[in-house]
Amino acid sequence: MSLEVERFFSEQSPLATEVASFRPRAQQREMALAVAEAIRDNAILVVEAGTGTGKTFAYLVPALLAGGKVIISTGTKNLQDQLFQKDLPMVRDALKAPVSVALLKGRSNYVCHYHLARTESDGMFKTREDIKHLGKIKSYAKVSDSGDKGGLADVPENAPIWMQVTSTRDNCLGQECPNHKECFVLKARTEAMKADIVVVNHHLFFADVMLRDEGVAELLPACNTVIFDEAHQLPETASLFFGESLSTTLLLELATDTRIEAAASAKDFAPLPKACDELDKAARDLRLVFKKEGRMPAIATEGFKEFAPALKTLGEKLTQLSGLLEKQAERSEGLENCWQRAQGLSQQLAKWAKAPPPPQPSPSNGEGDDVVRWLEVFHHSLQLNTTPLSIAEIFAKQIGGHARAWIFTSATLAVKQNFSLYQHEMGLLDAKTACWDSPFNYAEQALLYVPTGLPEPNSEGYTEAVVQAALPLIEASKGRAFLLFTSLRAMQRAYDILVAEFDRKGLTYPLMLQGEGSRSELLSRFRDHGNAVLLGSQSFWEGVDVRGEALSLVIIDKLPFAPPDDPVLAARIEQLNRQGHNAFMEYQLPRAIITLKQGAGRLIRDETDRGVLMICDPRIITKHYGKRIWQSLPPMKRTRVEAEAAAFFKSA
Repeated sequence: MSLEVERFFSEQSPLATEVASFRPRAQQREMALAVAEAIRDNAILVVEAGTGTGKTFAYLVPALLAGGKVIISTGTKNLQDQLFQKDLPMVRDALKAPVSVALLKGRSNYVCHYHLARTESDGMFKTREDIKHLGKIKSYAKVSDSGDKGGLADVPENAPIWMQVTSTRDNCLGQECPNHKECFVLKARTEAMKADIVVVNHHLFFADVMLRDEGVAELLPACNTVIFDEAHQLPETASLFFGESLSTTLLLELATDTRIEAAASAKDFAPLPKACDELDKAARDLRLVFKKEGRMPAIATEGFKEFAPALKTLGEKLTQLSGLLEKQAERSEGLENCWQRAQGLSQQLAKWAKAPPPPQPSPSNGEGDDVVRWLEVFHHSLQLNTTPLSIAEIFAKQIGGHARAWIFTSATLAVKQNFSLYQHEMGLLDAKTACWDSPFNYAEQALLYVPTGLPEPNSEGYTEAVVQAALPLIEASKGRAFLLFTSLRAMQRAYDILVAEFDRKGLTYPLMLQGEGSRSELLSRFRDHGNAVLLGSQSFWEGVDVRGEALSLVIIDKLPFAPPDDPVLAARIEQLNRQGHNAFMEYQLPRAIITLKQGAGRLIRDETDRGVLMICDPRIITKHYGKRIWQSLPPMKRTRVEAEAAAFFKSA
């Protein structure tokens, strides 16, 4: 197969004639050969390929040429859709490969006929917009082949009505559903079973591996190759699914669904709606114990005297509802489903509340070596979590036992071509690794600027100092800038300062803030303006592709170290230090570098892009580890002189 792969990455290849954007690149060809070898040998391969390598084609070509069944998992729905709608058809046509392709998403992406009908007959709408949206969804469900909500542009993806007309693992009636034969989820799974190439996303993959719920588990036995693109997201996604979570939202949904099912099938049983109201109140009361949003280890709840009694009351009300549902379950499939859910949630809540005594207690989280229990307080809900401190062993077991190839690729997996952090996190110690730098000419195309005179990042007034240092560069670049922040609070503060400064200086560059619309909508507006300044936090650090002059300046406020008071991170740090490791150098610093590389990667997106990367954090210069950080970035020219950075925009 190697000769075939070589041929498809030459200047005379079908890719060169069929794909206008294709450029032969040594890095892309070498990566494709490495992927082909891993597929041939059923090996595990971890690959970092810098921006511009063309890694999508580098894994698609050998995967399609090798034949067999392939699962491709992506980190975002955007890339999932791009692969399915654009890249895969393009490569398939160029190779003239007779392969079938399917797209499989989580069940919440598909209209559910049963819940659509129930919502319409129930008539419980919060806004007129919900009623208008419901009519459009009903019409769409009648004519759509897929039922994928992404195909209905007239109803926003975040519209509240979608929660009422899609199913969850908990409220799906399965084979008992009266609409089972016309189910869109079932149809998508059937198509995926038949297809040669199936495109999923990481959340779906791990939800399925752990819960056997989304159809991927049925695909794996017949699968020859699994490819994870945007693989840097896997440690966090896997931790989420290899642990357990229970939210008050799930309990409120159970109460709502039970009320509706009781009204339809058990009107004569008055205790049921009363028990729903009591569960609803108990769930809300538990959330109200906490005044502030945020995360905390379970042991910290000892400082809230109302928490233990509120948790106990919630458990009692849930058990009470479960007992009543058991008596009525045979009256309908819906009530049976609610009873099963109540039982499962009751067991989960009891397990979290009555944690086993830790064999080796740790001062910060009160847990043993394996897991950490913690809470996250949101605006309207509370989530109780149990997270494994390491997923390596669990994941290694999941991918063992079957002869197939596993490919992990991203632009950011290594620190100075060292993959040890990623391999240890994912349990891939025996994997082959390979690293290809970006083919872009960073020495000519980009400049790294670290301003002088900024205070320490934890000092008061730091965000003000960042904005004042950034303003001359924003003016020199004539807008066309991303400002990336490590916290929402700093982002909002910087935005407020910039609004005032733009007004004072008479600057007319459009100023945009994360949260003012969906990410895709904001990026579309940013590109259209051509001179906008956009402020973003976590979701804008990766997966954002703005090519050309519209983005010429990326400003990063701080080195993206994860907050050390995060309960999961704190427990992992403590565990590593207890084991004799240096948690900062071996874990915190490499993670920060990988995140920084993601943010920096927003700047240069093709061969003609030029721009300045401004990192405001003085620690990149003053700390002993600073050199390790900037040496992990692409090889840009460097300066600390504002005038040189400003002049870079004029030298084009």
